[in-house]
Amino acid sequence: MENSTSNNSKYLLQISIIGLLFAVFGFITWLNGILIPFLKKSCELSDLQSYYVATAFFAAYFFLALPSSWILERLGTKNGMAVGLSIMATGCLVFIPASAARSFPMFLTGLFIQGMGLALLQTAANPYVSIIGPIESAAKRISIMGVCNKVAGIGANLLFGAMLLKNVDAIQQEIDSPATALDQKTALLNDLASRVELPYGVMAVVLLIIALVIKSSSLPDIKEKTGDADAADTALSKGKTSIFQFPHLLLGSLAIFMYVGAEVMAGDLITIYGKNLGFSTDTSRYFTTFGLIGLLLGYGANIILIPKYVKQETWLLVSALLGITLTIASYFVSGEHAVACLAALGFSNAVMWPAIFPLGIKNLGRFTNTGSALLVMGIVGGAIIPPFYGWLYEHHVAGLDFRSAFMVIMAVCYTYILFYAKVGCHVGMKE
Repeated sequence: MENSTSNNSKYLLQISIIGLLFAVFGFITWLNGILIPFLKKSCELSDLQSYYVATAFFAAYFFLALPSSWILERLGTKNGMAVGLSIMATGCLVFIPASAARSFPMFLTGLFIQGMGLALLQTAANPYVSIIGPIESAAKRISIMGVCNKVAGIGANLLFGAMLLKNVDAIQQEIDSPATALDQKTALLNDLASRVELPYGVMAVVLLIIALVIKSSSLPDIKEKTGDADAADTALSKGKTSIFQFPHLLLGSLAIFMYVGAEVMAGDLITIYGKNLGFSTDTSRYFTTFGLIGLLLGYGANIILIPKYVKQETWLLVSALLGITLTIASYFVSGEHAVACLAALGFSNAVMWPAIFPLGIKNLGRFTNTGSALLVMGIVGGAIIPPFYGWLYEHHVAGLDFRSAFMVIMAVCYTYILFYAKVGCHVGMKE
């Protein structure tokens, strides 16, 4: 009995550490929803240019995911996570000189460095949550982690939104006024840009403290959970020589690509979307928070329903259908109703990472770490899809405006996810 209690306490401690990491993921990632309109104002950008915030941040996942797997193999889980947090702290510190120079390329560099650290952390943490219990209930565990992620994201948006976007419309009016001299305009923009210095400096310190906590924790390595290479093999992975011999994994990576692109479109771009609908910045800065509340409600549904009442692939299919419906509805309504449709997409998106990730790494055996890295690479969808959307409507390709382009892109993303839930996750599984 004493040994069982000790094991339970150890398990709770380890899950709590992973929960802390998912909160860090959420806090850093969902700040992009505030940074996009903030940098658009302070660096005087077009809509399309401001979307490169997402590009710089999420592109790091593509370049660092596979190297992250290699780093984790050599450093171990704890040391790798500590290094990832330290890299993220470095990216936060880059914001200080970027602010002083009001340099958009420097801000993008800082975001890319933050993404590098997150790629390392995500590659370590997601498979850990997936394999720590039965694969059938993995979506439920990842959803619990998602609650930590989105609560932190809501806190980040409310806190940083109040600090970075307060009264920006009034400042913009003063900047645009013909009565404002050039040096006064520059001073206003410099003052606006300087708002990031203190919060990002504090965030760097906090990340370094968390890195020390992780390094001194009892968190085991992934290989301790999966065992040696032979023991970790499954009927599906036995005899396989390459990660590319698992079609359900490759299709899953593309599903992650589509999902992250759709989530960034619905979450990070909702502020700019609201501005294009005519809402003020002081009002639209809360829209990302509404989407995060939708995600939280979705995670609650996941925790209750999976796997007791519904299989994770079935709930993924239902959510994809709901995503298509809300996307189409957002085009045919206006004002608050259109924003509500985008925020409600958070509910649809809530099951997608929790379901796609475990379905993608299912039965990979000794290929689990590399498969996880390949799925994390799919996060690059958040780097490619939003600026492609901006290019479509700014250049009026095929006559698309910002609303019709949004509908087309999102419908394509959710339709592919629907395919993966129904067909793709089963391809190649029978050997």
